[in-house]
Amino acid sequence: MVRFDAKAARETDRSYLDPEIVNQRLRTLQALAIRAGGNVLDAGCGTGLLAELMSEQVGDKGLVTGVDYSQDMLDLAGNRCSALGNVELHQGSVTELDFEADSFDAASCIQTLLYVDEVDTAIGELYRVLKPGGRIAIIETDWHGVVISSPDYQLTRVMTDAWDAAVPSSNLPPKIIPKLYVSGFSAVRAQAIPVLNASFNEAGYGASMIRYMAKNAVKKDLVQQPQADQWLKEIIDLAERQAFFFCVNRFLFTAVK
Repeated sequence: MVRFDAKAARETDRSYLDPEIVNQRLRTLQALAIRAGGNVLDAGCGTGLLAELMSEQVGDKGLVTGVDYSQDMLDLAGNRCSALGNVELHQGSVTELDFEADSFDAASCIQTLLYVDEVDTAIGELYRVLKPGGRIAIIETDWHGVVISSPDYQLTRVMTDAWDAAVPSSNLPPKIIPKLYVSGFSAVRAQAIPVLNASFNEAGYGASMIRYMAKNAVKKDLVQQPQADQWLKEIIDLAERQAFFFCVNRFLFTAVK
């Protein structure tokens, strides 16, 4: 399973400033339609980028509660949200939320469920802590459909398959809608949010992901370090010829309790 230590947390935070991921956060907020004075949960809050924006929407009379399993992620979130009196951060698991039933007006769970073994339990917990009529937004990625510019297709598949296998619950997007209905949600909707980097940015999301993939494949002994280095070099060489291309589809699911 992917572990987010301090270094990984910092790199994730940097890549999530990519304009494509900023757009994802804005679309998430639009879908949740958070009201001033609301009580909102960000389950799997990461480095606090979404929680920070949520705090603006709930205002002084509202509250944003962020939960994450990684203390390193929470440390960055704490720094980001330290001046926000309407944001609280807690370490915990989405499969066992330490809140009363019917507590929140809205909840988000962004790129979190893929790291969870018991996805049904997690969705059930999100349903439990939402108030009747509460809204949820879930985003997950279809890594089976990732597109990366590389001259070595077979090696690229090794890299992407190894990344898919690094999490306990891969390929979640086709499974989310029925799971939401089984948990009791209604008005379930889905929309695609492509993450496309057609130019190379060292700090961008696509560049970060190919580095993560190469490192993960070496760690799993699926490739040797020289192979991984060569794969990355060939992609960078393409980028220098204006031929870098990285695209993956994320899917935003919304529903109502």
